[in-house]
Amino acid sequence: MHRVLAAALSLPVAACATLSPAQHERAEAIAMAARDTTVDCARADHCAAPSPLRALAGQAFAASAPATPRHYALILDEGGEALLARLDLIRGATRRVDLQTYIFDKDDSARLVIDELLAAARRGVKVRVLIDQLSAIADLPILAALGGAHANLELRIYNPTFGLAKPNYLHYAASVVCCFRRFNQRMHNKLLVVDDAVGIAGGRNYQDDYYDWDAQFNFRDRDVLVAGPAARAMERNFAEYWNDRRSVPVERLRDVARLLLEQGVPALPPAQPQRPGRVELISRAASDAGLVRERLAARALPVGAVAYLADLPEKHHGDPGSEGAGAAGLASLLAGAREEILLQTPYLVLSDEALEIFRGLRARAQPPRVVVSTNSLAATDNPIVYALTYKYKRRHVRELGFDLFEYKPFPRDPPVDPALGAWQPGAPGTDPGPTVARSELPGGSVGGSRGSGQERQVQDKLRTETRPSLLRASAPANRPVPVTGSGPRMGLHAKSMVIDRRIAVIGTHNFDPRSETYNTEAAVVIDDPAFARALAASIERDIAPGNSWTVAPRARPPVFSGLSYSMGKVLEASPILDLWPWRYATNYAFQPGPDCPLPLPRRDPDFHRCYVAVGDFPEVSLGPKSIFTRMLTAFGAGLVPIL
Repeated sequence: MHRVLAAALSLPVAACATLSPAQHERAEAIAMAARDTTVDCARADHCAAPSPLRALAGQAFAASAPATPRHYALILDEGGEALLARLDLIRGATRRVDLQTYIFDKDDSARLVIDELLAAARRGVKVRVLIDQLSAIADLPILAALGGAHANLELRIYNPTFGLAKPNYLHYAASVVCCFRRFNQRMHNKLLVVDDAVGIAGGRNYQDDYYDWDAQFNFRDRDVLVAGPAARAMERNFAEYWNDRRSVPVERLRDVARLLLEQGVPALPPAQPQRPGRVELISRAASDAGLVRERLAARALPVGAVAYLADLPEKHHGDPGSEGAGAAGLASLLAGAREEILLQTPYLVLSDEALEIFRGLRARAQPPRVVVSTNSLAATDNPIVYALTYKYKRRHVRELGFDLFEYKPFPRDPPVDPALGAWQPGAPGTDPGPTVARSELPGGSVGGSRGSGQERQVQDKLRTETRPSLLRASAPANRPVPVTGSGPRMGLHAKSMVIDRRIAVIGTHNFDPRSETYNTEAAVVIDDPAFARALAASIERDIAPGNSWTVAPRARPPVFSGLSYSMGKVLEASPILDLWPWRYATNYAFQPGPDCPLPLPRRDPDFHRCYVAVGDFPEVSLGPKSIFTRMLTAFGAGLVPIL
């Protein structure tokens, strides 16, 4: 064991010694010399395509004054529309495209975006792409190819472990041992800004399962498009990260530089989409200005002031309380609630600060109603985090008074549109099964192969955002649990909040300790009743009976009810997972009928007459013993700070 630890600790030194400064400079020179400088367009607008979404910015700026900014804002609920909006804006860019993200894969949707960014660069648009290292493109030849592709395209990697684009298992192990905090300081922001005029922010990364294109598991996510002066604040925040010392040009990373020295700049492999039809479909749709106007631009709402609450990279330099910090701003909004909070988060793990805020709200003479939409065990991509949620279910329901709803893996009415290539949850014939080759499924790599062995396991688990890919791949307890249904399923990934039907928040913050302490986060805040009502309607659709189960106290048992409650509360405070068999609350499904025409709140006297208990883990295809064994393993393996 000591020898293993010593070897792990020696890796930083070995990694630092791989290339000399002169070799780094030569590799950088190779990439720069290979970059194409040809520009395909001589027009001032760089041959930008007509973009109805880009045009919204012109209208917003024309209606704005310094003291009275005006914006257009659009909720992007459907994955297909979120991808369509990105393509429309990139094609409509006249000067600059800045993209910041946590995950960038190399599957159908991600490769499509890469090709669109390259096309924009070749017609003269300045393109900057910043990706967090933990989930960046896991392919050195592709990274090297992009590093030397065009003079108008720059790619940087944020906080690379030991200066590497693609660390191996031993590098990850060494980073946890030698520099745990730095390794866990991740850039969780997701942002696309075009021409300092239009921005998209929210929960979506660049991977098929964020756009309803994965045949097994897709995220129910949400973005917001903002056109107008607030895009300048988004651009300024992006520039802070781009110029930070943790953002390293891809050609300066040690493994990419070594490849450049050995092979020069490789050609970008040709796109080989796993489902070419849907790629062609969405590309054609993005070229149809009328369709984009009808489906997206026409639904944008005029709003006034918009704030971009975003952490600065100084959060990773020992100054978490720096001006503009997202967590501080969100805490202030929560504390100011008067009547109602609608909160949607995939991982309901509250920090101490959040607990204090919710307890303070609950202690008021007239506390606001708090509605929380989160994942069930069957829907979550992260059972470790759900284990913590399960442990504190009594606290959430009884002590904090949450009206809690858990998302179903096969929701009846999800925001999914097959017209843009999406998989419907539970659609027949879409479950690949264990005998189907990976190359036959959507979500494959640029070259039609996702690698093999341990590398494939790591890449296939990148969809889980809350833990490093190494830990996810090596911990079976943290893989999505098997479910009773077949076909693609869904899990919540949206991070949103509505306060008093007036203030709307859409962003990347999971309202958890990791978001507050380790990650940098960002959120768009819009103070507008009409937009807030639209976001509230979106969340309420997710908590409707066909899409979520209601969490409510069990019907009181005839005997030992006080003892059972007390034991559960005592065990909840213990450092182990609370497995007391008589839980305070469980999941319920609505049973409509002549006497129950409409869903009821859990506090209604007729609730238990109209709702039937479906157990703590509905639709999970495991026995109780297996579930608890897995959750115990997950709970023991998971450290709260890195969740």
